Amino acid sequence: MTTTIRRDTKSWKAQVWISFGVAVTVCATGLGWLPGADLERAFMVMGYVFCLSAVFALSKFVRDKELRGNDTPMWSVVVWSGFAFAIGLTGWGLYQMDINPTYKAYLLVTWLFLISSAFTLAKMLRDDHEADVAEHKE
Repeated sequence: MTTTIRRDTKSWKAQVWISFGVAVTVCATGLGWLPGADLERAFMVMGYVFCLSAVFALSKFVRDKELRGNDTPMWSVVVWSGFAFAIGLTGWGLYQMDINPTYKAYLLVTWLFLISSAFTLAKMLRDDHEADVAEHKE
């Protein structure tokens, strides 16, 4: 009995990496030109980095739980609350900033694009890893 190993196409992988690269670039551009105090800019940069980290942790947690289901309940609380805090604090910081509404909308859209593309990248990388593992078992 032969197992078929499904892999993503090269064009899909390229699109995911390009999308993530564009998201990082437009976020970095928006944050780099962010008007206001250095402390506000630093808060937003850390918020975006916190969100990225939380996205990858949550993606791994959800996938691992589906495959093995052996994580402790406290780890579930840590991962989900970390993601909620990252999103909540960054959103709150963005909402509280005293900047032009158009600029605020730009930062919001690029932030959501970054989160979305990071989830897609995490899934693609995990799928690729699992295909490699399955291929080596044969």
